[in-house]
Amino acid sequence: MLTITDRLPAINSAVNAFTLVLTAEERTKSRHRFETEEGETVFLRLPRGTVLRDGDMLRSDNGEYLILVKAKSEPVLTVTAATSLDLLRAAYHLGNRHVPLEIGTNYLRLSPDPVLQAMLEHLGVMIVEEDAPFQPEVGAYGHH
Repeated sequence: MLTITDRLPAINSAVNAFTLVLTAEERTKSRHRFETEEGETVFLRLPRGTVLRDGDMLRSDNGEYLILVKAKSEPVLTVTAATSLDLLRAAYHLGNRHVPLEIGTNYLRLSPDPVLQAMLEHLGVMIVEEDAPFQPEVGAYGHH
């Protein structure tokens, strides 16, 4: 089993030995055992509070292996609106509920929740249920 202790900045030219495909929630676990796509067991031993992002590179403690982190597709609600003001209003109401939220230039994305979906429908925005990579904001005090 490989132990992973270092996160590196995304390196486009790096040759990774393994790929670790994780959901948004799994990418918040700094101490956890996972299996790579290639079947290798890895144990994350990263600094507490580490949030992994799609494209991050991890290095094994012996320095021999690089592991590419990929965001796994998962069920999400993707929210769009006719106007930017409507989308901004939806973001305000979701933020007021401290919902993990991915913010794109013309969309919001969140985990499925029937109560929040009903609220968004009431606000008049468009909602699509889909499977897509989910990368919520880490917050104002988070660090990458």
